[in-house]
Amino acid sequence: MPVIEISDLTDPRLVDYAHLTDVALKKARGTEHGLYIAESALVLERALRAGHRPRSVLALGNTVAEARELVGDDVPVFVGPGELLAELTGYILHRGVIAAMHRPELPDPDALLAGARRIVILENVSDPTNVGAIFRSAGAIGADAILVTPRCSDPFYRRAIRVSMGTVLQVPWTRVGDWPSTRALLDRHGFHVAALALSEDAVSLRDFRGADHDRLALLLGAEGEGLTEAALAASDSVVQIPMKHGIDSLNVAAASAVAMWALSG
Repeated sequence: MPVIEISDLTDPRLVDYAHLTDVALKKARGTEHGLYIAESALVLERALRAGHRPRSVLALGNTVAEARELVGDDVPVFVGPGELLAELTGYILHRGVIAAMHRPELPDPDALLAGARRIVILENVSDPTNVGAIFRSAGAIGADAILVTPRCSDPFYRRAIRVSMGTVLQVPWTRVGDWPSTRALLDRHGFHVAALALSEDAVSLRDFRGADHDRLALLLGAEGEGLTEAALAASDSVVQIPMKHGIDSLNVAAASAVAMWALSG
């Protein structure tokens, strides 16, 4: 398939890049599960390595060869000058390549947890920046899987992917339902649930012996609101990170990295 020079921004083949919101991409026509945007050759490479399929690629002139090498000859590659692409997308393509990727079908939760020992559960974490940062820590420190609740921000949102440096495409994850069904899921797979929260009965992270549990789930809540009562009721332990200088807590993304490292044994 030849490289396609952009001359008309109203070309319907460019609709995936034309100022579309993440929600609109998720509902994109002609797809089974929607689309997401992969920014940069690095993220595109990670997406392809994860088995995700590109619908098309948008590239600056000096990145066309790299884009074509990544996606092969069967995927449309649109090319144009930076000013024109910025007008199309609404932002400057600093990384030179972006791709419209087909969203994969999410894994079955039981299948996802079958071989997992250390997992993270995100309850209602609404900021995609925090979601992306948590995924990046999970990828680096070694969580086997991540479960996200219905009200949690979508890990495939552009900002989450960007902040995670594409690790949301590497760390296995899926959505779960309400707490009764999620607790039953975790029980089936033998997980001890440790909630990270500020409460009177919380155990210091220094004293909590995660190594005593063969399978451990770290439960994290939203900034400000914290975990819901239903989440705390579904937990086996409540853990908090010791603080100094009168500070009561860390940002949820920073707290996730500290706790994952401490419980990674």
